[in-house]
Amino acid sequence: MLRPNSNKPRMPARAVAGCVFGALLFALAAGSARAEVIRVKIEKLAFSPQQISGHVGDTVEFVNADFVAHTATARNGAWDVMIAPNKTASVVLKAAGDVDYYCKLHPNMTGRISIAK
Repeated sequence: MLRPNSNKPRMPARAVAGCVFGALLFALAAGSARAEVIRVKIEKLAFSPQQISGHVGDTVEFVNADFVAHTATARNGAWDVMIAPNKTASVVLKAAGDVDYYCKLHPNMTGRISIAK
């Protein structure tokens, strides 16, 4: 028995699923395409740069070039990371606003992040 339009080429079910999956991945990637990695170097007991700006979803990567450990501790309690000597640690920015942070081990080390939506 012939179906109507059965002489038209049909796309196999796997190909259809692959196209849908590919479109979904593209949509997800497009939504997060703006996320960036912002590097803050720790050297000579200071965060550099001391003031940065980013967006919700961005990652701040703290690179400790000192010979001693440091923390990057948000004053609002949003995050607290330990960064060993010559190591890297990171945090993902989750909410808009200004966040002041410091090193719990060296409280004179301070920084500020302005986070936009």
